[in-house]
Amino acid sequence: MDISVVLADGSERTVPFGFTVFQLAAMIGKRLSEDSVAARINGTLRDLDSVLSDGDQVEIVTRNSDDGRQILRHSTAHILAQAVTDLWPGTHFAIGPSIADGFYYDFELPGAKHFVDEDLVKIESRMREIVNEGQSFARSEYSIHDGLELFADQPYKREIIETVANNLAGADDDEELEEGVGDGSISVYRNSSGFVDLCKGPHVPSTRKLGSFKLMRVAGAYWRGDEKRPQLQRIYGTAWESDKALKEHLVRLEEAEKRDHRKIGLELDLFHFPPEIGGGLPVFHPKGALIRQIMEDYSKREHRKAGYQLAWTPHIAKSTLFEISGHLGWYKAGMYPPMEMEGATYYPKPMNCPMHILIYKSRGRSYKELPLRLFEIGTVYRFERSGVLHGLARVRGLTQDDSHIFCAPDQLARELTRLLGFIISILKNFGLSEFEAELATRPEKSVGEDFEWDHATAALEHALKESGISYKVAHGEGAFYAPKIDVHLKDAIGRRWQVSTLQVDLQMPQRFDMEFVDSDNTRKRPYMIHRALFGSVERFFAILLEHYAGALPVWLSPVQVVVLPVRDDHSPYARHVVRELENSDVRVDFMAADEPLGSRIRKAKTDKVPYVLVVGDTDVASGTVGVNERGSKDPDRDVPLSEFVARLVPQLSGQPLGESLD
Repeated sequence: MDISVVLADGSERTVPFGFTVFQLAAMIGKRLSEDSVAARINGTLRDLDSVLSDGDQVEIVTRNSDDGRQILRHSTAHILAQAVTDLWPGTHFAIGPSIADGFYYDFELPGAKHFVDEDLVKIESRMREIVNEGQSFARSEYSIHDGLELFADQPYKREIIETVANNLAGADDDEELEEGVGDGSISVYRNSSGFVDLCKGPHVPSTRKLGSFKLMRVAGAYWRGDEKRPQLQRIYGTAWESDKALKEHLVRLEEAEKRDHRKIGLELDLFHFPPEIGGGLPVFHPKGALIRQIMEDYSKREHRKAGYQLAWTPHIAKSTLFEISGHLGWYKAGMYPPMEMEGATYYPKPMNCPMHILIYKSRGRSYKELPLRLFEIGTVYRFERSGVLHGLARVRGLTQDDSHIFCAPDQLARELTRLLGFIISILKNFGLSEFEAELATRPEKSVGEDFEWDHATAALEHALKESGISYKVAHGEGAFYAPKIDVHLKDAIGRRWQVSTLQVDLQMPQRFDMEFVDSDNTRKRPYMIHRALFGSVERFFAILLEHYAGALPVWLSPVQVVVLPVRDDHSPYARHVVRELENSDVRVDFMAADEPLGSRIRKAKTDKVPYVLVVGDTDVASGTVGVNERGSKDPDRDVPLSEFVARLVPQLSGQPLGESLD
């Protein structure tokens, strides 16, 4: 008896009843079978030994795809756990998910032992032995009762099973979703050596499919991210589809280390994190604060030109506001503790949106006022766990270039299209040019009417198609109350950063009973769009520093030109050059001739100043300057000062955005 399956390209294949995915891949071609690691069957990732059914839609997942790399990394995390338990019998192992570019696994060694650097070499050697043994991964299912017995000596696995089975907290984060706990059963993967781990899969069929990996470092990690729970040891690693891809990634890591914004921030005297203030709370030094001001002033100017109205809201509010918005219901763990004052409870705001809604509701609104676009550069406060803080990229006090757009339902598609075009234009003006997007759709657990979700999702997809940027659909990954678009960019070394988010909110207008009077004199509910363009000013600052390796474009540089007299008697003319530049609104420094010229030039270059002007005898006599442009090997000598100013001025305000967005 034969059955028919549909491949990813829409073609059909007839195969024998009982055929597996791997057999299908081998039928299609030897190369595909060698590169295959799993399959997406009817939208769900499955193992290669899964048996096909008539009418299945089948996409073979290869090792060099995003899904394939995730499976390689999660499978490699399993053999990491196997290697550690082989080398240290009695080890308790917790969770081991795949993450961006790699994986990790958390352990508690027997006798409160700790890993040392030399242990990573030993563990990696054992992992390669497991790879060469070609051990198989086989999936099994157990009842909750039998699963608890299976992991009787593994307290962290037992806690995961008990917690999810009892529905005490659920498995709401990416880490625990890797674990294989379902309704009334668990799934596990067992290697042919006997090592067994709790997991939903899929996995590669054999450890021989692995091998292009490297263990990177050891770190501490509290169990479940809770400082009151045991601190485990986390081993991080990276895994790729080939040795070539692994080598390229390690080169990128070297370059990324050189570009680390925390290192650059200290070297260029831009910001730091005083321990006296607390983790995730930076202070910006004068040069760093100036860069922030330039970014924020530019953002305000362009928003006003694009039809936005500026708003300002306070940093704290009564608890009742966040009860109405729902933040105290679903986001309280990420909020700072409350303050009790004069019989009321106040919280530092985690979001600006509830206060923008109050501005909308301050008076009756007519359809003639819509869309109403409110914009604020507002600081919000979120208590991120210390383990996830990362320089400016993850802070506890973050400033968003935040806007909320209120529009009529029939304006939604056009407004989203306009908004996405505005976002891309702004990002391009910062010198960023490679973009991708994700459309996150309705999850299984959600609230709201079907027609609202369908309308909002269709409007978001229309905006993506009109923008022309590539995108993929992240099925079921929207918030429980709204679909969204996440815009990602690639930096100079190919890393992917998530920046802007556009979210159509289907619940806030209802929770706050928002209305407008339509043209037919009926009261209707507006749609609401949340949008943070930079993501946060701090994080975007970090992205720019790493993208440019600290050598910011002229218009963003805190010092654009530094003037150096060769000798002290050249100083009067050098100061004249400074004044002429200042008259053209150039940010310019003077570096006196109190050190050798070579060391002063090196200092200016180390500070990544775009232009270093050196003036000597000839320049004093003829009104010229010697121009050392950043990145240029040879100076441009005897340049008339007026000519240099004419060359520089167009670079002072960035590139024009082009056509109006209205």
